[in-house]
Amino acid sequence: MTHLIVHSDNHDKLTAVKAVLKALKVDFDEAKTKYAPEFAAKMADGEGDIKSGNTVKVSLDDLWK
Repeated sequence: MTHLIVHSDNHDKLTAVKAVLKALKVDFDEAKTKYAPEFAAKMADGEGDIKSGNTVKVSLDDLWK
C-alpha cells in the first residue's frame, strides 16, 4: 500500500482532492496530524511517562564509562 500526504493551503482545494479520490473510488483516511497514528500514540505515552515522573536522568559522564 502506498501513502500520499496532501498539504492543502485552503478548504476548497482539500474538498476538490477528496471529490477526485471519491470519483476514482480510492479509499482514503483523513487525519488531523501529520504523524502516523502509531507514532502519535507512542509520543502520547511518552508524554504521560514524563508527567508521572517515570524518567531516567543520564549525564555525559555516564555515556563515557
